[in-house]
Amino acid sequence: MLRIAVPNKGSLSETAADMLAEAGYAGRRDSKQLHLIDSANDVEFFFLRPRDIATYVALGALDVGITGRDLLLDVRMPAREIETLGFADSTFRFAGPPGRFSGLEDLEGLRVATAYPGLVDAFLDERGIAVDIVPLDGAVESAVQLGVADAVADVVSTGTTLRQAGLEIFGPVLLESEAVLIAGPKDAEGTETLLRRLRGVMVARQYVMVDYDLPAHLVDRAVEIASGIESPTVSPLRDPEWVAVRVMVPRKGVNRVMDDLYELGARAILVTAIDNARL
Repeated sequence: MLRIAVPNKGSLSETAADMLAEAGYAGRRDSKQLHLIDSANDVEFFFLRPRDIATYVALGALDVGITGRDLLLDVRMPAREIETLGFADSTFRFAGPPGRFSGLEDLEGLRVATAYPGLVDAFLDERGIAVDIVPLDGAVESAVQLGVADAVADVVSTGTTLRQAGLEIFGPVLLESEAVLIAGPKDAEGTETLLRRLRGVMVARQYVMVDYDLPAHLVDRAVEIASGIESPTVSPLRDPEWVAVRVMVPRKGVNRVMDDLYELGARAILVTAIDNARL
């Protein structure tokens, strides 16, 4: 069986479980359940702390796992990213007291607090900057105010939390992170099937099907509005002057596509969600 590590809690957990369910895999019924065998799909799930998943996969105890790119890089072990999963986006930045830092070189010899010591240490080592890492497990933005660090490195979304703590962002982005599927040094049987299913879910989340009726002589102009993945499906109707068209379009912006098709002359325009797909 393919052994898959899944986050058991935190921001990654629910979306990862939803993706696997949409991909046709069994899900756990009890949030405290740590192990699940899905014999119908020949896989075995292990529900673990997100921070530990990369370690288990790197050591070969498990074949693949879902975790964050940040957590993968933080452990600095030989697991590898094999697919981005399109959720849990985050950005890592440095922050410190306003006006104190203009660039990374100003960190030389100082204390930097972070919940990702491996990630930050590797980033600064590559740039020849030596600092004292202060490892913390949350509430990193308080470290400067409490006097345990001179600067912090943390996840930033809007920057509001850092500003409330009296800090300002400086220097380059450390990392753009998101949820990823990771594997160990060796390829495991069944990984390609898992990848194909997860990619199908991601496609289904990004696209919808649009069906509409259209005067036949306008088909070429309609294709310019919505060309589909390869080409729209065009079917004859009882009225020989009209056709039925089906096309896959990105979910984002579908209302604009509907507006443009209607203005062109399309009618009976319907949008249908896609549960899963293989492209």
